[in-house]
Amino acid sequence: MKRDESRGIAPVKARPEAGRIEQNVERMFEDLWARPWRSLMDFGWPRHRHLWTDLEATSPAIEISEDKNEVLVKAELPGMKKEDLEINVEERLLTIRGEKKKEEERKGEGYFYSERSYGAFERCIEIPRDVQSDKAHATFKDGVLEVRLPKTEEAKRKEVKIKVD
Repeated sequence: MKRDESRGIAPVKARPEAGRIEQNVERMFEDLWARPWRSLMDFGWPRHRHLWTDLEATSPAIEISEDKNEVLVKAELPGMKKEDLEINVEERLLTIRGEKKKEEERKGEGYFYSERSYGAFERCIEIPRDVQSDKAHATFKDGVLEVRLPKTEEAKRKEVKIKVD
């Protein structure tokens, strides 16, 4: 808003170039942060790629969706066994914990290179609606965990038609 002392506050038309400047500044700071890491990857760090994949492996990729009755959380956990998973829900916080154990039987095999990761992880996910945690159900098939969380009656969206005059 532009102030005109004699008349008070007057509206001002937004300039589209202001938005572009803001986007360019954001992109500049993102590049500034990413550039040192990208440089390390360019100068021989690919041979240490396991450091990056270990960091990524500690947090499984997830997908959250909902319909009118439930919230569905899917997590990609390739190579895991359901016995090595622990799933808890408390109020609106879903916690998925697990450990991918390294199989030690080698019988004379030597490793040249491995990108596989092992170890424990924990992922906490805020659920977007109130759910009935005591009625939650989880399935695990082909490396994908599905957690179904029924919504409370209050959380279910109710559609209201609005009459147009």
